[in-house]
Amino acid sequence: MSLYALNLFDLADNDLYRQYSRRSVNAVGKHGGRVVALGRLSGVEESEPGVEPRQAMVLVEWPSHESFQAFLDDPEHADLHPLREDGTRNYLWWIYERLEDLRPLLRSVEE
Repeated sequence: MSLYALNLFDLADNDLYRQYSRRSVNAVGKHGGRVVALGRLSGVEESEPGVEPRQAMVLVEWPSHESFQAFLDDPEHADLHPLREDGTRNYLWWIYERLEDLRPLLRSVEE
């Protein structure tokens, strides 16, 4: 089952995330992942009081949880993840399973 990793973050005041982004495409692709969307915040419609939206968003699709974990654990890329960690601030990383059909989920909410 597909897995989606939603990354929301602010860029740190250094060049480390740029270094990460140059190398991460190949590292992600090695494990079957692909970037579905990425973007910079262009505006805020609504926000919770006291919650600041993040500057950047990256959405990556993975074939499975195992492929995502293999990306994280790959010893060839052990030096890659610190570039992401130290090149960003206020990092949120949420993992979602793909829902083929929302009807069962919606039924359980309505009941």
